[in-house]
Amino acid sequence: MQRRKKQLKQAGVFLLVIVLAMIWLMPLYWLVRSSFMGIEDMFKNPPIWIPKKLRFENYRSALTALPFVKYFFNTITIVVLSVLGILISCFVSAYGLSRVKWKYRDVVFTVLMSTMILPYFTTLIPNFIFWKKLGLVNTFYPMIVPTWFCMGIASVYGGGMFNIFLLRQFIRTIPRELDEAAYVDGGGHLAVLTRIILPLSKPSLTCVGLFTFLNSWNDLINPLIYINSDKKFTIQLGLRTFIGYFNAEWHLMMAAACTAILPVVLVFVCGQRYFVEGIATTGLKG
Repeated sequence: MQRRKKQLKQAGVFLLVIVLAMIWLMPLYWLVRSSFMGIEDMFKNPPIWIPKKLRFENYRSALTALPFVKYFFNTITIVVLSVLGILISCFVSAYGLSRVKWKYRDVVFTVLMSTMILPYFTTLIPNFIFWKKLGLVNTFYPMIVPTWFCMGIASVYGGGMFNIFLLRQFIRTIPRELDEAAYVDGGGHLAVLTRIILPLSKPSLTCVGLFTFLNSWNDLINPLIYINSDKKFTIQLGLRTFIGYFNAEWHLMMAAACTAILPVVLVFVCGQRYFVEGIATTGLKG
C-alpha cells in the first residue's frame, strides 16, 4: 500500500512537471507555429494551432529582406569580445577578492556588491554623454569596452558584479592547501591563478560565459542607444525593423526570430551540464 502511494505521488509530480513544461514551452511553440503561417492566419479566432500549409518562404523572405548575415556577424563580434572581457576581468577580480589578502578587501567587495541594487537605467544618460564626448557613439566600443572592466551590459542579474560574486564564491570552495603547495614549490599568485584556480573553475566560468552570452545576444537597449547606422545593426535591432509605424510584418518577424534564437538554444544545450554544475557548487562556503 505504501509503495502504491509512493508511485502515485511520483506520478503526480511528473504530471505537474509535464504540465508546467508545456505551459513554459507554449510561447516557443506559438513562435515557431507563427513563423510558418501567413499574417492573415496568425490572428484568427479561434486560433489555428497547426498550420494547414507550412510556408517555408517566410524564412527566405525574412532573411533576404534585410542584411541579416551582416547583423549576425555584428552581433557575433560584440558577443565574443564581451564574453572574453567578462571572463578575464571578473575572474581576475574574483581571485583578488578571495585569495589575495590586502587592506579593506572586504569593504571593497561590499561596495561592489552594493552597486547591484543600482538600476542600469539610472546611469544610462551619463554613460551616453561619456561615450559621446569620446566620439565613440555609433561604434561597438560602448558595448564591448565596459566588459573588460567588470562592468557588464544591462542585465536582469546584476551584470559584472554578479559575475564577480559568482566566481568569488566558487573560488572560496577550492581548498587553500593547493595554493600553499604551489607557494612551497616557488610559485606566486600568477602560478596559482593559471595552474590551480583556472582549471578547477571551469564550471563557474562556463556558467558566467553562458550568462554573458545570453545577455549580450539578446541585448536591445544598448544597440538601440548607441548604434545609428543600419550597417552596424545587431540581430535584435534587425528584428525591430519589421515593426513599422502603420503595420508590422509579424510572420516575417517570427521567422527571423526563430532563426535568431537557434544559436542561443545550441549554446544552452551544449553548456547545460556546466551551467547547472556551476550554480550548484557556488556558494557552498561563506
